[in-house]
Amino acid sequence: MQTTNSIRESFISFFEKKSHKQANSSSVISKDDPSLMFVNAGMNQFKDIFLGYQKPDFKRVVNSQKCLRVSGKHNDLDQVGHDTYHHTFFEMLGNWSFGDYGKEKAIKYAWEFLVKICGLDKSRIYVTVFNGNKEDNISKDEETFNLWKSYLPNDNILYFDKDDNFWEMGDTGPCGPSTEIHYDNRNISEINKISGREIVNKNHPEVIEIWNIVFINYNRSLAGKLSDLSTLYIDTGMGLERLAMIMQKKKSNYDIDIFQSIIKKITDDYKLNYGSEKKTDIALRVIADHARAAVFSISDGLVPSNNKSGYVIRRIIRRASRYAYTVLEIKEPCIFKLVDTIANIYSTTYNEIGENLEMIKNLILSEEKMFLKTLSLGLKRINKYFIDKTNISGDQIFELYDTYGFPYDLTKDILIEKGLVPDEKNFKKALDIQKNRSRSVGKAIIGDWTVVSDMKSSGFIGYDILEMTVRIIRYRQVEKANRKIFQIVLDQTPFYPESGGQVADKGVIKNKTEKIKILDVKKENNIVVHDVDQLPEDFANELVASVNIERRHLISINHTATHILHNVLRKNIGVHVQQKGSFLDENYLRFDFSNNDGISKDDLLDIENSVNDIIYKNHTVKIEEIDLKEAKDRGAIMLFEEKYQDKVRVVSFHDSVELCGGTHVKSTSEIGLLKIVKETSVSSGIRRIEAITSKVAFNFLNQIESSSKKITEFIKEKNFDLALDKMIYNYISNHKQLIEVKSSLIRHKFESKINSLSDDLIVVSELDFVNVKDLKQLGPILFNKNLDNEIILFFVKDNYKYSIMIHVPKKYQTKCQADILVKKLTKRFGGGGGGNKSIAFAGGLSRISEKIIIDFLKK
Repeated sequence: MQTTNSIRESFISFFEKKSHKQANSSSVISKDDPSLMFVNAGMNQFKDIFLGYQKPDFKRVVNSQKCLRVSGKHNDLDQVGHDTYHHTFFEMLGNWSFGDYGKEKAIKYAWEFLVKICGLDKSRIYVTVFNGNKEDNISKDEETFNLWKSYLPNDNILYFDKDDNFWEMGDTGPCGPSTEIHYDNRNISEINKISGREIVNKNHPEVIEIWNIVFINYNRSLAGKLSDLSTLYIDTGMGLERLAMIMQKKKSNYDIDIFQSIIKKITDDYKLNYGSEKKTDIALRVIADHARAAVFSISDGLVPSNNKSGYVIRRIIRRASRYAYTVLEIKEPCIFKLVDTIANIYSTTYNEIGENLEMIKNLILSEEKMFLKTLSLGLKRINKYFIDKTNISGDQIFELYDTYGFPYDLTKDILIEKGLVPDEKNFKKALDIQKNRSRSVGKAIIGDWTVVSDMKSSGFIGYDILEMTVRIIRYRQVEKANRKIFQIVLDQTPFYPESGGQVADKGVIKNKTEKIKILDVKKENNIVVHDVDQLPEDFANELVASVNIERRHLISINHTATHILHNVLRKNIGVHVQQKGSFLDENYLRFDFSNNDGISKDDLLDIENSVNDIIYKNHTVKIEEIDLKEAKDRGAIMLFEEKYQDKVRVVSFHDSVELCGGTHVKSTSEIGLLKIVKETSVSSGIRRIEAITSKVAFNFLNQIESSSKKITEFIKEKNFDLALDKMIYNYISNHKQLIEVKSSLIRHKFESKINSLSDDLIVVSELDFVNVKDLKQLGPILFNKNLDNEIILFFVKDNYKYSIMIHVPKKYQTKCQADILVKKLTKRFGGGGGGNKSIAFAGGLSRISEKIIIDFLKK
């Protein structure tokens, strides 16, 4: 049996013999493309070539691309585990021609590989061809039909409409007709009953598409109109897992070698059987698939979080964890145990997994632990809902999501398993209300590019030249949050686009009569796009582009300082330290790195001193472009999620060598000083250091010195440490006395302010002698024995806003908890707060009255 790994190698080898150059897979995290969160197809990394922004290094290319389909229109999450062929993560085999060969060779190569190399039964192969479209004024693709006739009988060639056989990159951009190759993987007895021709594109699990060949020869504008491209591009994609299923004579992708290795690890660890019970099989498939997706995403630099792509990976891990908990009854973290197995499967192809093994395991373990707590609480809540009802309302589903952090898709899965229909309509209605309440910005409306000149942009060339003559070669209008701006592309630019954690340059473009501010600069599909608030009156005139030099220098200082910090961390803590993110502007720098434990104050001071030692020694910062192989031989540090060209930019000083495209100072002494101001945890296995440099650091130290002088003068003690000790002692003593006085005052007035609304609810209001801070400090001591059986609400009005404290005794905590009541109040009336089951606080509540809050709580 041919393994999945050997099938991948066979595909690449076949096309290399056809003069194709192998391209490495890009990261699954989409970069420099605002339309994508994840790479979902092999063509993504070649998009700039299709758009005409980049010239191809090779006319023919082959690769196997890591893909993730869990967001947007390409979202297979709900099907994963329930059928035999959908996945979140998968590999897409592909071959490309950038203006070299056309339809004839693309079809010939595909046929030769599938039939002669893979040995597929040609009688089981069906192909589909584009049937044309009247709206777009495109006739049926008879040329492709006739080409296929050289290999297949007419009965095995089918015409399909635009939905199936016309590929588009998005709402706009390059597109074209396609031809799809399908394979009938059914048993002979089933084939004899009904021809495969009748069930192509009918979602039959064993008559499936395996290869899509796209002929990109059109471009669609924002208005929806098609125009011819000057070059025909061939873009193909074939699912490796589907091909492996056929070649290994299996009926399900999950029965191929790579998935069976992962599933076997789970079944061995927990004494389970695969293939004996439907719901168990679904759970095992979900866990195997999602574990693989999580491993590849994290190995490419993604950290689970509550934002954007990080939240998608968190959802994937949680979905797998939920199936393990509720279906397989595994009540402990188990997904992290699969990381070693997955790393071994892909060790010869994707070594980034092995290089980051411990970090991947720690992140997944942390996510599992955190979610198991949420899951337990959410499941208890769901069971409570079912006590009096046979189904759950949309509002209750929203409460689970909003108050308890229980994801909607998990509630949906649970209800479907119980044979119920989720109230998605009312859930979405409640969700929309919340989104509309908090939404501050709307969706951007991006216009088509208006081409001023056919010149090609040479992009960013402003490492050393900060002022140059430029021309606008295209522009477009963007509307967002009722604000209109313009985006322009220059023939060349000195403005550094936001990249690699470094913020964009600012400055102006100007002529004799106009000065236009550069608001932001970003890379989009390999072109540099500048945000401006106005356009020049005449596009024919040249403009002078000027970077804000002082700001650039401060940013460059922070970037070089980040490299020094990285270098010192690897020396002082260990070579396991890897950069996991960064941010730097003119004011400060932030550096995220892999490390399990926090750094002590003494170690932080050593790190700071080592950094400043390198700064003071005035090392020359050397920047050069060299071959990638030479950079590797010199031990250059590389960000593993980045994709590098054959020629790379290397920044080096002292014993530090890193690949970097950012701006830097010429010598380390220009930095002046680095001061670490904070070290914190970002997530499990990821730490963060925040630091300031140069004049910002000097100003910070001057402020500390000024404050120290004031303290010594006030305490009348020349020694600062002694003065500070005296000040702390006096504060603590005075504060204790103040608490005792206020406590006595409140106890004296307490009974006159009690308003008993019922046997179990007491409200203490109009505490005009107590502020919010007092409420937090004094509240717990006010619950005497006489009031230990009642729910008590303390109510304080302060500067037109309300603060409350709620006490819930133990006997009521099975029905309601103080912290949950506070969460509901702040969701409804604004503000913020927190606490525990017994005592919770909320402040900043507005647009309400005491009566409204009491009515809300009584419900």
